[in-house]
Amino acid sequence: MNASKILQQLMQQASGRNSGGVDVKGMLDGLSRQLGGGSPGQASSGGNGLNLDVKSMLGGGAMGLLVGSKRGRKLGGKALKYGAIAAVGMLAWKAWQNSSSQGAVGQPAGSGAEGERVEELVGEYQERRSLELLQAMIMAARADGHIDAQERELIAQQIDALGADDELHRWVEQQLSAPLDAEALARQADSPQAAREMYLISVAVIDEQNPMERAWLDQLAKALKLQPALVAELEHQARQAG
Repeated sequence: MNASKILQQLMQQASGRNSGGVDVKGMLDGLSRQLGGGSPGQASSGGNGLNLDVKSMLGGGAMGLLVGSKRGRKLGGKALKYGAIAAVGMLAWKAWQNSSSQGAVGQPAGSGAEGERVEELVGEYQERRSLELLQAMIMAARADGHIDAQERELIAQQIDALGADDELHRWVEQQLSAPLDAEALARQADSPQAAREMYLISVAVIDEQNPMERAWLDQLAKALKLQPALVAELEHQARQAG
């Protein structure tokens, strides 16, 4: 699989940069036409409940589609915290430092048993962490139960447009249909830093005002065994970066 390539592109898009020659605006303008022939700035599929604000998606590409696919949700504002996606590793580490006396004394980032930040990983370690974070993002986006078969297909198409290989395509489709299980997701975390990143990136794609999505975050924090002070700091970092 090439999960690390896809995650890096999503992070770059979230920071407002294109990568790998992907024309995000063109891709989304094409999507707007597929969904009902509206203007490039606004896509609507009519009566099926899907409403996408394409202009707001331009900074986020496929990730914008993933979150924007939720019925009735407009992107922009609090709906998607692009900055938290773009700098997830650094912000998760900063949250740990701020909430931990050990971190506060200046332990170098990425050292010791805490694990390295996703931005610092290479090879198979980067691939594994990327899968963990993509899985966390997909589950968070599904937490309100409002991704149907058509929306799953659109999301898979956008991931493919970023260059997903066949194996990753199949994996994404599986994740879009798999039961939501916070315990199973938490078991994927390969280090404390991975757990922090999984939670922070979940906050980045979730609407904390939605009771179902808030409940998912609470379940995930418990499954990841994150202390309340750290949870609060991770959420603070995500909001600030958004």
